[in-house]
Amino acid sequence: MKDWYTRYSNILYLHFSEGFYRLPESAKNAASPSNPGMRLLRMAGYTLVRLLGNLFKSVEQPERLQGKVWLYVVSQNNYDSLHFLEAAIPDAVLVAGQSKAIGRYNQQVARLSLRKKLLYYYKFLPLFFQFLSHRRQSTLRFVDLLYDAVGFYEVYLQKLRNYRPQAIVFANDHNADARAMLLAAKELGIPTVYVQHSSVSNLFPPLAFDLNLLEGQDSLDKYKQCGPVQGRVEFIGMPKADRFVPLRNRSQQVQTLGIACNLMDRVEEVEQLIRQISRDFPQLRILLRAHPRDKRSYTFATGISPNVILTNPRQESVFEYLQGIDMLVSGNSGIHLEAVLLNVWSVYFNFNPKEELHDYYGYVRQGLVEEATSYATLKPMLAQGIVHKPEVYLRAKYYNATVGTDYDGKSSVLAADFVKAILTQRA
Repeated sequence: MKDWYTRYSNILYLHFSEGFYRLPESAKNAASPSNPGMRLLRMAGYTLVRLLGNLFKSVEQPERLQGKVWLYVVSQNNYDSLHFLEAAIPDAVLVAGQSKAIGRYNQQVARLSLRKKLLYYYKFLPLFFQFLSHRRQSTLRFVDLLYDAVGFYEVYLQKLRNYRPQAIVFANDHNADARAMLLAAKELGIPTVYVQHSSVSNLFPPLAFDLNLLEGQDSLDKYKQCGPVQGRVEFIGMPKADRFVPLRNRSQQVQTLGIACNLMDRVEEVEQLIRQISRDFPQLRILLRAHPRDKRSYTFATGISPNVILTNPRQESVFEYLQGIDMLVSGNSGIHLEAVLLNVWSVYFNFNPKEELHDYYGYVRQGLVEEATSYATLKPMLAQGIVHKPEVYLRAKYYNATVGTDYDGKSSVLAADFVKAILTQRA
């Protein structure tokens, strides 16, 4: 049982860390409901829909999985980050867990059956009490995440023994299912590759893949704060941005403003800002984008002004959204980096001033974006942008190693070459 605790502590590294527990409740709520009753309801729903429901579904197609290079994804964003490898590498296939929501790509991934996951729930209570004795506060707060994680490692170990993929490429290094897959692959000696898909936090687990393909120096600096770096590290920029690099914003003035919010932001703060901007800059077109997992209502936006448009994040990728704007206002979100890469002027604005989570990714500190501490400071920026918008994409060089180089817009080529090399070495 001691081994169970060690393994599952690794699988739940991020969400059971002290740093994550100290985050504002809005940030934690994105992973687990703050209401204890809702956590129990979530566990009950998981039991009925995922565990029992999966017993009667056969989803695997062995011919798509046997001996292939698995591109393992846990979200729509992961898919966007890895799908280029499907075309670049023979025998590559995008793979996801049985009921994992991959957004608009749900029908385009090969699925791994999780029907046997239920067989391992005898471990839940022993694990619960072990975690309780070591990390009482986190265990009580995130019991639903522990419940969800049980069985992933054991099932994935069986799947890997059965299908023997040539290698597994990940775009996520901290979700429980992804970490379970990583540990199972390491147990069997299957090569693992990590392609960074979004900005990094120093709360993440230490890098532990055979090949770590990072966007740039910022990512490595932060991972070094997380712990010892295992495996080879290469800088490749951001492959998912490649096809948009030639379409960088060349507008000299701000005509369309983007406002991007996420689960940590307060809806009332977003609404107030839109009303203020619409009042003072009625000529500005405003595109509001919520996070794809944010189920709160933003329909108020369309009632403020005909120039305010609510976009659909489940049908439009981040880069597709950014193509339509000249300037972005957002809080603690990786979208700032993606905006600057496309030469969209980006400004940090805290939509949750009651909680202390200032400049979570360090974008303001590193000079990637400006900060507006209030609407009073944002207003002159908007006025300036309407007259002249600055060129900003070279600010991203610390974050994206290919910006301004011969490989700008060719990150996919770099990444594919590195993955092919590790496959050749194994052969």
